[in-house]
Amino acid sequence: MEQALQALIRFRDDRDWAQFHDSRNLALALSIEAAELNELFLWKKDGDLPDLQRLKEELADVFAYALLLAHNHQLDPESIVLEKIEQNARKYPVDKSKGRAEKYDQL
Repeated sequence: MEQALQALIRFRDDRDWAQFHDSRNLALALSIEAAELNELFLWKKDGDLPDLQRLKEELADVFAYALLLAHNHQLDPESIVLEKIEQNARKYPVDKSKGRAEKYDQL
């Protein structure tokens, strides 16, 4: 992901857009792009797939804003995802949560 992050930073800096990429605006942009990702699945039946090109584009937008937001706070995306998996493993032990959709405090 480091190569992607550096490419994003170059793209942003070449256009003098860092001034717009404060954490608040990146979080808002991330939310908006996630909504656009959701829109690809709106009114579809289970099993209906969205247009894969649009799916790639919307996912890329979500990842891009998430990477830039993490970068703003000196967070390593890989580390924070792995930490979250460890937290979730404690909250959702396999023996209690396998095949179930309940929240951890309902197991």
